[in-house]
Amino acid sequence: MSEARWYVVHTYSGYENKVKANIEKTIENRNLQDQILEVSVPMQNVVEEKNGNKKQVQKKMFPAYVLINMVMNDDTWYVVRNTRGVTGFVGPGSKPVPLTDEEMDKMGLMIEEQSVSFKVGDNIVVTSGVWENTTGVVQSVSESRQIVTINVNMFGRETPVEIDFVDIEKV
Repeated sequence: MSEARWYVVHTYSGYENKVKANIEKTIENRNLQDQILEVSVPMQNVVEEKNGNKKQVQKKMFPAYVLINMVMNDDTWYVVRNTRGVTGFVGPGSKPVPLTDEEMDKMGLMIEEQSVSFKVGDNIVVTSGVWENTTGVVQSVSESRQIVTINVNMFGRETPVEIDFVDIEKV
């Protein structure tokens, strides 16, 4: 089996998140998790000023484009190409061209793989972000997405929350 690479898909403007959701739903329905690994709409934090108030908002880095980490074959090409809102892959003619590692580095999207020193059942503490100083028990670990899921107590109920690897440490 060939190696997964990053491809760029062109979408109708404003449909990026819908395309991402539709592709993820199709991956789940057709059991393609081992062939289409990640669908991403890269975002960046921007400070906007409205009526004299500064507010931090997230904007799409590449409007009308979605990045997909996948193994290119007839099935995956068909699934992505025939998703509502997709106009096509970026590349000459109908042949998709994967992004090089240099291109991924220039875009600032390359995620360095971190080795994890924790596993399901470990106690962790959140070191930054909204859930800072919250402790929890690891419910699941996703090394490909670089997140763990922990349960936190909200309004008297256990609620699962996804936390980035960089925001936690083992207790």
